[in-house]
This record gives sequence, C-alpha cells and structure tokens, in this order.
Amino acid sequence: MRKFYFIYSVIFLLFIFSTVKAQSGKYQKEFSVSRQNAITQAIKEVSPAVAGINVTAIKEYVSRPFFNDPLWNMLFPEQIYKRRVKSLGSGVVISSDGYVVTNAHVVEGAEEIIVTLIGGKEYKAKLVGSDQVSDIALLKLKGKNFSYVRMGSSDDVIIGEWVVALGNPFGLFNVNYKPTATIGIISGYHLDFGRQHSGRVYQNMIQTDASINTGNSGGPLVNSSGEVIGINTFIFTGSNYSEGSIGIGFAIPINRVKSIVSELKKHGKVDRTFKTGLSVQNIDNFLARYLDLPSTSGVIVTEVKRRSSAHQAGIKVGDVIIKVNDKEIHSDDDILAEIEGNFLRAGDTIKILLLRGRKKLEFNLELE
Repeated sequence: MRKFYFIYSVIFLLFIFSTVKAQSGKYQKEFSVSRQNAITQAIKEVSPAVAGINVTAIKEYVSRPFFNDPLWNMLFPEQIYKRRVKSLGSGVVISSDGYVVTNAHVVEGAEEIIVTLIGGKEYKAKLVGSDQVSDIALLKLKGKNFSYVRMGSSDDVIIGEWVVALGNPFGLFNVNYKPTATIGIISGYHLDFGRQHSGRVYQNMIQTDASINTGNSGGPLVNSSGEVIGINTFIFTGSNYSEGSIGIGFAIPINRVKSIVSELKKHGKVDRTFKTGLSVQNIDNFLARYLDLPSTSGVIVTEVKRRSSAHQAGIKVGDVIIKVNDKEIHSDDDILAEIEGNFLRAGDTIKILLLRGRKKLEFNLELE
C-alpha cells in the first residue's frame, strides 16, 4: 500500500511540475510577444534600406603665413591649397534599382562616395544630382533587388506621434553594420528658417526630439507605420561649443523630397531660373517724399518689358509692390526670398499686391 502511495505521489508531483513548466513557457512566450510593438516593427522594416555613407571630398584651404599683416602679405601672398577630407553621413534606399537619397551637404565636393548597407556590403555610388537649395542629393548604386523604404506623406503628420530616426551617427554603422535607432515624437511642423548663408533654404521643416547627431544627416525619419516622412538634416545644439543632440532636430518633409528626387532623376539638377520682365528699386526716404508715398515699405517698378508676363498681367511703371503672396515686401531681396523660400520655379504663379496712386490692386504674375 505504501509503495502504491509513493508511486502516486511521484506521478502527481511530475504532473504538477510539467504543468508549471508549460505555463511558465507560455507566459514567457506571451511576455516576449508583448515586447514587440509598432516601433520595433517599423525599425525592423526600414533598417535594411538604411545606408551609412562615407565620403572623400576635396576641400580648399587658404594659407595666410602672416595672418592679416598687410606688408608681409604683400611680400608673401596667401596661397590656396587642396586636400582630401573624409566625412560621413546617412542615406536611405528608395527603390529596388538602387536609388539612394541623402543630404546635399553630406556629399558636397565628393570625389568618392561609398555606401554601406546592412550586413556590411559596400557599393561605390554615383552622384545622379544634387540640389543645393533644398539640400537633397540623389545617388545610384549598381545592382538590383535592393531593400527599399515606403515613403509616406508629410502633409498629415501629427504633433506628438511617435517617430524613429535611423542612421549612422558618429560612424557607428561601420561598427556592427546596422543603423542606429533613436525614438521620439513629432515636436513641431511648418518651421521656417529661410535662406541660410550656405544658400540652402529650410522651410516647413519637421521638428523632432528623437536624437539626431553627427552622421545622422541624410537618414530617414520614420513614423510608427514604417513610412518615411522626412530626411533628418540638422540640429540645434544650444551653444557653439557642443555638437551633441539636446532633443531639437529637424527633417526635410518627404513630400518635398519626392518632388526634388523626380527632377534629379530626369535632369540631374533642379532648374530654378525664371524671369518676370520686372525691374524694381528700393524706396528710401527721399524717393518716398518725392513720389508722395505713405512709407518706404515696398519696391517701385522702374521697368516692365513688353510681352513679358508682368506686361501681360497689367503691371505698370510707377506701381509700388507692397506684398507678394501675402508677405510684406521691404526690399527687392524680400521678393527673391519669397520665391526661393517656397521653392517656386518657372511656370509657377505669385500673387502681387501693389499701390497705383492711392488704389490697392492685386495681380497674378507667372514666373517665365
């Protein structure tokens, strides 16, 4: 009888142990599954198309042996010399046939561009075209069947939605041949920084607090659906002595990128030349008094070429342009800034508000 109870007890304990083990495995599996979410899925989906970019560029330097001493610099004039400089950035593959988007400033002056994809495979890239104004460049890799991203829309981004910045900060891509991911939210949208000293125009930028650091430029900003909504471009550092992220980064909206890429594919550049047929002059105090103008704001039309778009629109010599596309005009530079700031080109139309005598008139002027 005791032997029977002993065997029964052993069988019961084995049953309890196996049940507990099975439940433990089940809970462990469920916990593991619960760690997977939209963000981890987005990173997994986009990572194979993220690239590390290594650039060898030719930079020019000015040698001033005696700094600003006029006598010695006359005897020993400054010299310009060149040297090869290596730099790095990020990019993203946008098509199966190997087109890669990055920032124009990443590949500026490049003599050689090496693109590294996940797993460490390297490709010598060809520069298809670069647009300095929008800071977008398009590269081409030789080959086919590349992993590529889905491009979303930057028109419907939501303040506060989760986003991921992927790329090659500080060259870490070359350590394990995988992109680095940082997470944050959309902090702001439609941020306008205007024309920079470099000639680049940063308008309608997307702000994020996902960490963006040196080397992240040109990499994708991805939403929780795994769609690219922007190209990471620059950060605010808080001081001139810091280069690290403080949680204020900016990305070029993907809808603008799509437009620029389309033109770079076709022409290798973006043609921004245009004509209006107008000549204008800034208004100073003397001119304002002489013409009996209410203020020095605006610019006065001094010439309208016959058969030009300005002539056809009905603009006349002596008209004072005070607004372009609802933006106040104080000098001729303001008109150019408004056109460039909105990336307008030949064929686009601007709205002009002007004074003719004491009357305010509005015209639509096509850029030729």
